[in-house]
Amino acid sequence: MANTASAAKQARGALRRRVVNRLLLDHARTAQKKLIALLTAGKKDEAAKLFPELQRRLDRAAKGKAIHRNRSARIKSRIAHKLR
Repeated sequence: MANTASAAKQARGALRRRVVNRLLLDHARTAQKKLIALLTAGKKDEAAKLFPELQRRLDRAAKGKAIHRNRSARIKSRIAHKLR
């Protein structure tokens, strides 16, 4: 429990940020799992259509600092290599 009003306010903000970050990460992971599933099934053309969505979701998560921008870049790079 917070001892001061400012600490309580910080706790509320942290809770809101945690919810938003969790949502951004969940959307990115879901898109990544769909893409990987398509690649393992050998459906590269369908996976290529979903790749921009994954990029958009990862970029949004990195922009909001839910994940590090280098991690976002690394994931996109690895998927792009698999799409070739």
